[in-house]
Amino acid sequence: MSKKPTIHIIDVTNRDGVQTSRICLSKLQKTMLNMYLNELGVFQSEFGFPVTHHETNYLNANLELVAIGAMQPIRLGGWIRATRGDVKIAFNLVPKIEHLNLSISTSDQMIVHKFKGKLDHSSVIKEMKEAVSDAKKAGAKSIGVNAEDASRTRMEYLIEFSRAAKEAGADRIRYCDTLGCDTPFSIYERIKLLAEAVAIPLEIHCHNDLGLVVANSVAGAKAACDAGCDAYINTCVNGMGERAGNADLVSVILAIKYGNMMQDYQLDERINPKVAWKLSKYASYAFGVPIPINQPGVGSNAFAHESGIHADGALKDRRNYELYDYEELGRGEPEIIETGRQITTGEYSGIKGFCNVYDKLEISFKDDAEATKVLELVRYANVHNQLPLVGDELKFIATFPDIARKIFTMSP
Repeated sequence: MSKKPTIHIIDVTNRDGVQTSRICLSKLQKTMLNMYLNELGVFQSEFGFPVTHHETNYLNANLELVAIGAMQPIRLGGWIRATRGDVKIAFNLVPKIEHLNLSISTSDQMIVHKFKGKLDHSSVIKEMKEAVSDAKKAGAKSIGVNAEDASRTRMEYLIEFSRAAKEAGADRIRYCDTLGCDTPFSIYERIKLLAEAVAIPLEIHCHNDLGLVVANSVAGAKAACDAGCDAYINTCVNGMGERAGNADLVSVILAIKYGNMMQDYQLDERINPKVAWKLSKYASYAFGVPIPINQPGVGSNAFAHESGIHADGALKDRRNYELYDYEELGRGEPEIIETGRQITTGEYSGIKGFCNVYDKLEISFKDDAEATKVLELVRYANVHNQLPLVGDELKFIATFPDIARKIFTMSP
């Protein structure tokens, strides 16, 4: 009996999310997001750019966390262009990387008007195949090939390109709705045709330029599953991403779990929505972007009722006006806000105040030398983040001081 197709989540916050104009994350913040994504049960985090030098120490340090068992079973995948040069640099700078997505444009618009004669349709396929082959030889255990602007790519060429990628050794094809021009109807039709023609797992990478990103992502995943292939939806925490953003992680999970006609589709069993509230709040703090009050699941109004009919109905039975439970998303616990004396840690903290903060976190040090070592790292972390550290960041630094030091270190 054949295995039922499964919908997995590949979160791209640390790659596409950080490409959002006017915002950024520190390498510690990116690391914490990887930790939370692992806790939530995400299949893979696209954790950065292996050919970008300021990412090198962060990428290698996070792979070290995987190696020592501190960040498992999540996969950490890098994004590079589908060129032999990028493959070579990636493995020189990040030799232990095992999962990659290789990207190249496939639409007539981009081949003609972006490459400007440097590549044509046949050389795009040739370049991609050589890059996939080199990545496999260098030690990549899984490869996704990205068809950038797939939604505007001629279907016959997209199938030809995808077959060539599969033959070269690709494990997945990423269908990129780069401009967000698909609708649930068009993406379902195109993904179904592609999956049936190539018989390969498909990644669904959508943008929100028309406000359809979650609907398109779920429709694309449904199409792949209907064709007998696994689907991998690309998400960003809180819907961050270029221009109008990518598919919001929590919204995608809720749509698959509770959307009409989605009950027969298999969501990755590792997904644990109870982490959603903590993850979304942390990402909002790190990005410096408030969660909209009407954000599905995690917005402050997601479970708020004011009108008489709604309040009365919700009090009688929550199912009258609530599709899912707030407890399922890790909400409902009271949050304590200190209104009296507070001792905090920062780039100029001393040992007494530092130890007081860690005492409240129930973390002790074996001696003054260890405490001083962690204090120095906490000072650097505050400079690194340019924000007060949250409890989980402080715990991370105390637990993995040597890895934290690598994350904070960049050589221009």
